Order: sequence, then C-alpha cells, then structure tokens
Amino acid sequence: MTTARSAQEVATRAAEAMWAGDAASQALGIELVRVAPGRATVRMTVREDMVNGHAIGHGGLTFTLADSAFAFACNSYNRSTVAAHCEIRFLAPTRLGDVLVASAVERSRKDRDGVYDVTVHVGDTLVADFVGHSKEVRGVLFTDEAS
Repeated sequence: MTTARSAQEVATRAAEAMWAGDAASQALGIELVRVAPGRATVRMTVREDMVNGHAIGHGGLTFTLADSAFAFACNSYNRSTVAAHCEIRFLAPTRLGDVLVASAVERSRKDRDGVYDVTVHVGDTLVADFVGHSKEVRGVLFTDEAS
C-alpha cells in the first residue's frame, strides 16, 4: 500500500472487499455488524429453512455464522487468510426466529498463523464456542488505487 491508513480503515476496507464476494453469507442473511483489527461481529436470524428435523436450528449453520465472524476477523489486516482448522462446541439449541450473534476475537497471531475465539449468543445465552486457526496465504483483499 502506498497510502498510510489507520488499522481501522484497513479492517473496514478488507471487510467491504470480502463482503462483496461472500455470496454464502449474503444468501444466509448474515449481517456484518462491526469489524476492527483482529475482531468481527456478525448476526443471523434462524429462518424456517435453517431448522432441522428436531425443530432446532441446524448446527452446521451456527458453525457457518461463527466461521464468517472468524473470516472477517482474521482477514482484517488485508492479508488473504483462510481457515486451517476449526472446532465448535454446541452449548444450547437455537430455535426458529432466534437472532444469533457471533463475535470473533483474536487470541494470538504470529508470522502467518492466528488463533481466534468466537462466541455465538442468542441474547444473553451462549449457544456455541468456536475456535479457528488461520493461515495467511498469498494476496490481499484490496489495493490502493495509487498502487
């Protein structure tokens, strides 16, 4: 980058660039609430097509929401970053109409590797804990126009 930008400006531009190509999150109705360096919050409402045969929110979609928060957080430095390993613990069921909020926080980042903790809440209830391990790959999400 040829223009000096604040860390928040970089995080915001990186999130905008990611969001523009994130058809999966958009199709699920995921909303990007906020992003900051090493952090992101997203939310999603459990729709009828997201409920499984037990009449609860499908766990794979809770995972997807957490993964989206993780992705926005670990890409907030404008370095293309992907998941290397993720795990989730489901702590409480979700239901039709619930608004799930996933918040990702960077635990550590060294060289090309990062670890991010993501919590998923419905109101005050913690419904899932997610840990994502990231790996930086080649490339950036945006370049300055002057580059």
